Order: sequence, then C-alpha cells, then structure tokens
Amino acid sequence: MTKPTPVFDGHNDVLLRLYKSTSKDPVADFLNGEEAGHIDLKKARAGSLAGGLFALYSPSAAKTRLPNGQPSPNLPPPLSMDEARQSVAGELAILMRIERASNGAVAICRNVTEIKAAMARGALAVVVHIEGAEAIDESLDFLDVLYAAGLRSLGPVWSRTNIFGHGVPFRFPSSPDTGDGLTQAGENLVRVCNEMKILIDLSHITEKGFWDVARLSKAPLIATHSNVHALCQSPRNLTDRQLDAIRDTGGMVGLNFATGFLRDDGNMRPDTDIDLMVRHLDYLIGKLGEDRVGLGSDFDGATVPEKIGSAAGLPVLFAALRAKGYSEPLLTKIGTANWLDVLARTIG
Repeated sequence: MTKPTPVFDGHNDVLLRLYKSTSKDPVADFLNGEEAGHIDLKKARAGSLAGGLFALYSPSAAKTRLPNGQPSPNLPPPLSMDEARQSVAGELAILMRIERASNGAVAICRNVTEIKAAMARGALAVVVHIEGAEAIDESLDFLDVLYAAGLRSLGPVWSRTNIFGHGVPFRFPSSPDTGDGLTQAGENLVRVCNEMKILIDLSHITEKGFWDVARLSKAPLIATHSNVHALCQSPRNLTDRQLDAIRDTGGMVGLNFATGFLRDDGNMRPDTDIDLMVRHLDYLIGKLGEDRVGLGSDFDGATVPEKIGSAAGLPVLFAALRAKGYSEPLLTKIGTANWLDVLARTIG
C-alpha cells in the first residue's frame, strides 16, 4: 500500500467559514470534525494535510454570486476598513482559540523551522495569510499588529479595489489585464513586505499589478492559488508570460482546485474531472519546472471536484498523478517540499 503524501497547501478559507458559522462552538467543530466544509482537523488527518496558508478574508456586503451559484462577473464595491477589521479580527481570534484548545495539535508557525517542527510532531502547521489588505491602513500600523499575531503572507488585493491596488473580476472568458495595478500605497506595501519578510501573493491582482510587483519586489514571485490561462481563460489564471516571470525569480504557483479555474468553460461544477487538475499541473511543470509547483486548494472558498470533496480526499489527486506517471520524489515536491523551499526564501 502506498504511503499517503503529506500536503502543505497554499490557500484555504476555513477561517472565514468558521467565522460565518451559526454553530455555538466553531472551535470545537474544527477540532472534533464536522459534516460541513472542506477542512477540519479530522479531515486534515484523513487526507494527510500537514499544514498550509490559512487566509483571513473580509467578505463583501454586496452579493458576489449569481443566482446559479457562479461568481458575479462584476467587481464588488470597495470595503471599509472597519468592516474589514471586524472580520479579520474575528477570524484570527478563532484561529488563536483553535491553537490554544488543540493541546498542540494545531500550531501557528512564523517560519519554516516552526513549520517543519510542527509537521514532525504531527501538528497541523498554520501560516497566517491575509487575502485582500482592506484591514490595513495606508500607514501600515495594522500590518505590524498582524505581523505580531503571526501574519507572514499577504495578498494586496482580493477581487475588488482597495487603497493598495486593483483585483480581477470573475469575468469569463477574460484576460487578467482588466484594469490598473498598484497604487503608490501599494508600492510602499510591497517594499515593506520585502523588508519584513512577508510573502506577497499575486493570485487576485490584475496583470498590471502583477508587473508592478515584479518590478518592485526583491522576493520570488508567488501565486498561492492560481491556474493556467492557456487552459482556462479566467482572469484569475496566469498567462505564459507571467509564468515565465515566476520561473525566472525562483517563484511558485499553487494549483487551485476551484473548478471554474480548471474548466475551459469556466463553470463552477462539482462533476469536474480530476484529469483537468493533472493537465494544469502538467502545464505548470512544463513552464516552471518540477521545483516551482505545489497545491493551493482554495478549500472552503470554492467548488472543488466532487471526487476530492474535502481535505480528506487529497489522496485521490495523488493517486491520479501516480497513474499518470508522476514519480514519488515529484509528488513529495508538489505535496510539501516546494512550498517549504520557497517559504524559506521568503518568510525565513
């Protein structure tokens, strides 16, 4: 019997799901397991999910989905700082309570040494990420507060405009060249993130914003949860030119499981074939090489293929990759080693 491949995942939204939950005790739900959602501690252990970047995300007040469940093609309106901070604080508090109540089974990690130590003792290694920096003020005072709480990864924008830059809409089909890039405040944010060793995530930014970061940043270019534009013409996906730039900086791409970023019709459908995930991985490896590709599931934030279903289903993907001829050393790179390498070169 093949030993399960451990996974360090580039992106999930479980903290948002727990924050929005109507349960009396979302912390206990996560630690003890529940029917709802893609990730809890029980599902993580069943699927050999060893850790990942856990997002703090501030939801829009306006509806961001159409009646059929598809994402709206229009950018949601900007979010106020007060709204953003309320949800960020709430999600971060839930994570801290999970760590405290877990008796060592969940660990917030601030560097790769801590990630490796957590994984070695069987704990779920959590790196705090913020998806869209609406909670952060232009003077970046709140960035220091979040850093002290464990933040080590930051996406300047989600798919809406803020004081730092512009995100891409969920329009399909579309180029990622949908609008302006970084603002002056956004350029300063990139410089400060470099100084503080905070990973800069490019997954939701416009193409112009991508090239702004590429021009300014001294760190590897990283898209934590994006796919291949040549295979699925979503603006959330990366063009060949962007992939070349990521490769040239020793960067990284995490494969997004969201079916709308896998399928050539852009539909969010759970009956999506896992072979599409393999096609995107094949393409990414062909462009970036074996050392620059991992997973960025978007669990608890998207519709994923039903054959995977949740974190417990991660071995299904690895079985499909083995069937396609992927070697065990390559699967180890995709599962954990590539993420740990690029994190060592960004957050330390």
